[in-house]
Amino acid sequence: MNNVFHDWEHMIKVYLLFLGFILALTSAATGQTSAAELLVLEKDDKSLAIIDPSSLKVLDRVDAGEDPHEVAVSTDGLTAYITNYGAFNIPQRTISVVDLASRKPLAPIELPGLRAPHGIQIMGQEVYFTAEGSKAIARFDLSSRAIDWVLGIGQDRTHMLAVRGNRIFTSNVNSNTVDIIEFDTKPDISGCKLTVVPVGTGPEGFDVSPDGAELWVANSHGGTISVVDVAEKKVVQTIDPHTLMSNRLKFAPDGTMVLVSDLEKGDLIILDAKAHRETKRLSLGKSAAGILIQPDSARAYVALPRDNSVAVLDLRSLSVIGKIETGRGPDGLAWAARDH
Repeated sequence: MNNVFHDWEHMIKVYLLFLGFILALTSAATGQTSAAELLVLEKDDKSLAIIDPSSLKVLDRVDAGEDPHEVAVSTDGLTAYITNYGAFNIPQRTISVVDLASRKPLAPIELPGLRAPHGIQIMGQEVYFTAEGSKAIARFDLSSRAIDWVLGIGQDRTHMLAVRGNRIFTSNVNSNTVDIIEFDTKPDISGCKLTVVPVGTGPEGFDVSPDGAELWVANSHGGTISVVDVAEKKVVQTIDPHTLMSNRLKFAPDGTMVLVSDLEKGDLIILDAKAHRETKRLSLGKSAAGILIQPDSARAYVALPRDNSVAVLDLRSLSVIGKIETGRGPDGLAWAARDH
């Protein structure tokens, strides 16, 4: 019996070694290995920093155009699209493009008639963005290389944008409103229904809960958070996290928590997404701006523009575990994951 057992044990070990060998050969033959990079816009240096999330070191920097504010990555993880804003100086009319594989800038996307692009999101082959200076949102089709859809919002400072299924959400800073724009299937001209929802003062950063039921809006001038029932299209609760100037707000992908950055005080406020109350408050520096949470909800990255760095947080222990030294004025963040 012992000999039979050892024979089977030996055969299993040989099989596992053989399987590992075959997998290694397959990976080598196809060249498919998983890679992820953290992208940080250094606004005052007009550059995009490409960072290794393991070592927390800057791998390279690429020109990001004039006054870069927000960045989004193509679904294949190969290209970054950066809004060139300029609304407080000279409104820009371009989206900068960066090839992440070669780490080189490509020809920018020209936006004739659309001023001060800011919020941006990519869905498949479509780039959605706000044109704050034109009181509009628009879409650039990557296949046709043309703007194929523009919707006038008519609100002041339409700043940030999120696309969720057949809905688009925007925040309108100076109108103290958010928009819920609904479509029959996907965003197009026909079947469009726009609902303007009054919220607090100076709504800027916002996010939609993973289940799509709630829209949480950080009111940058009022220091509150407006919780909007998406189905009812109205504010159902106001939370006061005691911020001086809330800048960005993000749900963790697993739906457990909400992170809010305070641009003036440098705090990060962590709230329980279900209980709607504060869990923890972290002092990160002189100011806190852009927030990015990893897809697995394990880590968060918070841009600290006046400290020229990005704080790295462990979301399980709710503690700071590292800091990335960047160029001047880090703000917009994105995650670039691809197979190569």
